[in-house]
Amino acid sequence: MMAAGKAADGLGSIAIDTTQLNMSVTDPTAWATAMNNLGMVPVGLPGQQLVSDSICVPGFDPGLNMMTGITPINPMIPGLGLVPPPPPTEVAVVKEIIHCKSCTLFPQNPNLPPPSTRERPPGCKTVFVGGLPENATEEIIQEVFEQCGDITAIRKSKKNFCHIRFAEEFMVDKAIYLSGYRMRLGSSTDKKDSGRLHVDFAQARDDFYEWECKQRMRAREERHRRKLEEDRLRPPSPPAIMHYSEHEATLLAEKLKDDSKFSEAITVLLSWIERGEVNRRSANQFYSMVQSANSHVRRLMNEKATHEQEMEEAKENFKNALTGILTQFEQIVAVFNASTRQKAWDHFSKAQRKNIDIWRKHSEELRNAQSEQLMGIRREEEMEMSDDENCDSPTKKMRVDESALAAQAYALKEENDSLRWQLDAYRNEVELLKQEKEQLFRTEENLTKDQQLQFLRQTMQGMQQQLLTIQEELNSKKSELEQAKEEQSHTQALLKVLQEQLKGTKDLVETNGHSHEDTNEINVLTVSLVNQDRETNTEKRSQGLKSEKEALLIGIISTFLHVHPFGANIEYLWSYMQQLDSKISANEIEMLLMRLPRMFKQEFTGVGATLEKRWKLCAFEGIKTT
Repeated sequence: MMAAGKAADGLGSIAIDTTQLNMSVTDPTAWATAMNNLGMVPVGLPGQQLVSDSICVPGFDPGLNMMTGITPINPMIPGLGLVPPPPPTEVAVVKEIIHCKSCTLFPQNPNLPPPSTRERPPGCKTVFVGGLPENATEEIIQEVFEQCGDITAIRKSKKNFCHIRFAEEFMVDKAIYLSGYRMRLGSSTDKKDSGRLHVDFAQARDDFYEWECKQRMRAREERHRRKLEEDRLRPPSPPAIMHYSEHEATLLAEKLKDDSKFSEAITVLLSWIERGEVNRRSANQFYSMVQSANSHVRRLMNEKATHEQEMEEAKENFKNALTGILTQFEQIVAVFNASTRQKAWDHFSKAQRKNIDIWRKHSEELRNAQSEQLMGIRREEEMEMSDDENCDSPTKKMRVDESALAAQAYALKEENDSLRWQLDAYRNEVELLKQEKEQLFRTEENLTKDQQLQFLRQTMQGMQQQLLTIQEELNSKKSELEQAKEEQSHTQALLKVLQEQLKGTKDLVETNGHSHEDTNEINVLTVSLVNQDRETNTEKRSQGLKSEKEALLIGIISTFLHVHPFGANIEYLWSYMQQLDSKISANEIEMLLMRLPRMFKQEFTGVGATLEKRWKLCAFEGIKTT
């Protein structure tokens, strides 16, 4: 009763007190439309609410079983009558301009999609309101959102948003309706006096705590209700057994003699004996009670004999009825067999023949089942008869032989017919299984073919990728061969030129008789030319900078080594460069330095165990020497 009263109070408190809405209505029609869209009746304007408040009331939470282990009944299920049906979805909600004392709310463009909201938290009574005007005060916010219901708290922030907590959950749905409206303070056109409202569900600890308390209360009520239901449906406990006394023993002896009260009295007698109430004084009395209990054995055996006789009669009746049914089945099967002969079969249509064939098979199956059941009953009877015959005299056996042989011949005939019908049924099943096996084999072959094709496609793709990589390697090798050929031709041309120069110098020496110093100068010139040629070849062979990243790395390394005039080892360089690029490795830095021998050189410092390789910047030395 208390839970029902609370539910009634909760539903009754949904109705809004219209005396709280003391706002000026400049346009009654617009005000009525807006308030109806909000699900509230405006002041002084009678009308039917478009959305029923009771829809906003949450029902029994389906997640209740996670706390209590019980499967609750959801009152929001349609058909229980606890909640009215929701409004039709086809009706388009038209938002109107809402006028308040301090501000005006303009709806958004109806062609735009509705504002999005997050998932509603359980027991939500708090909303987030964003997009407020900068000059909006707490009083103006309360004036706008008081239309949705009683406000318990407003927490306003300096960043044009606030949190509003309502008294009931259904008021949050009415506040969400105002999302998308543009709020303008008075008639000002300043940006600080206008803003687009965004109202969304907020997750508050107080709301969740109240919701959990309600769920626990409902769980307690549900447990109490189920306990009452179990107590009501529990079978009554057996009556208490009285204590032993002489008076109770005489009453129990009278009850033991009565057939209707025997089962109740025998339990009391058993409990007294188990308790140890038998002694020398009460032994005679207990003996008389045991004797009266023994007198019921004859009665029980007589009852058993009567029940067995009734069972035999029922078996005989059942067997006679079964034989009658079997004969009728035989007649029906004979009719079907006669109709399948050529004289009558040719006059039926295809559909009629099909139906007759189906009916015939069905009736034969039923006939076979009935005959097997009847044969089983007869076998049991024959076994019982054989047991009886073993006990009888040999003269009686001779009399029964003829009837037993006749019955056995009839039973064998029926058994032969049933076996033949079973064989036909097994043949049909074997044919069906063969067909199913062929279909499965075909499907497996198709699957294996598809798998083979897919594997071949994958191998083809892998071979194509290998061919592409091989082609790229061939192209690179061709380019290297062309470069080598060009270098070889260039060196050959230089050698020819040097040979001609040497010949010319020798001729000049022989004719003019120059000194040994002139010859040395010529040799020095030739050596310098050869060295220049070698340097040009090494420069050609050394690859240029591949990317802008390498140029940037060279610039950073050169500045770092310029600051360290005594050089730095590769680990020190790598630790410094890793701060700028975490993916770079020491091997990449060393390869880059080795590719530029005219800018960086490597020196060994230290002796013995302190021997260390250091890189130095030598670009400025090359400029000074040149």
